[in-house]
Amino acid sequence: MKKLLISSVLILLTVTCSFAQKDAAAKAILSKVSEKYRMYNVVKTDFDFTLDNQQAGEKIAQSGTLVAKPKANKFRVTIYGPEATAKPIIEQEIISDGKTQWTYLKKDNEVQVNNVDNSDEGLNPAKIFTIYEHGYKYIYNGDVKEGAKVYQEIDLTPEDIKKPFFKVRLLIDKVKKQIYSALIFDKNGSHYTYTLHNFNGNAQVPDNAFSFDVKEHKGVEVVDLR
Repeated sequence: MKKLLISSVLILLTVTCSFAQKDAAAKAILSKVSEKYRMYNVVKTDFDFTLDNQQAGEKIAQSGTLVAKPKANKFRVTIYGPEATAKPIIEQEIISDGKTQWTYLKKDNEVQVNNVDNSDEGLNPAKIFTIYEHGYKYIYNGDVKEGAKVYQEIDLTPEDIKKPFFKVRLLIDKVKKQIYSALIFDKNGSHYTYTLHNFNGNAQVPDNAFSFDVKEHKGVEVVDLR
């Protein structure tokens, strides 16, 4: 389950798709999202995550926080345990300083260390709000209303049929020009939904937030996969 959750988080945070041979309306909407995101130096957002597979009778709900420094390709994804507590309990963290990536599993007190893959196929949550710039078709489905807000619905379809998912459905806040949610349709029948909250485009975050300090994690097992 730990690997599944990490993988599904990274699916959302690293999908990319190109502005060629695509729906013109979708392109215009996505371009505005990218343009706004690139204005920020550091962004921070909370997110809710649900996994739903009706065939397997599986349903999971968790939450997390993303901090990203997009211009430097730095990020920190924190995933909290499902327990309802006054202070969220950290379950997993995925951290990158642009060169090295750490995946920390708190329950196992283990951190896996890898070199960052900076290719288009690399897993880089710093690209969360530019997830449509290489390798995907997209189409604008129209506006949908949830409560008092109106969202623009866009479907992304991977051109690479080897991808583990066949569609990502984005809801974009029509006023703020920000991604509100993403629904990932996995080929195994699972649906992964991410909803973003409390977006902060001027977050004050120390640079050491984008690295893993072994000294602060007593007895942690370091698994170096470089």
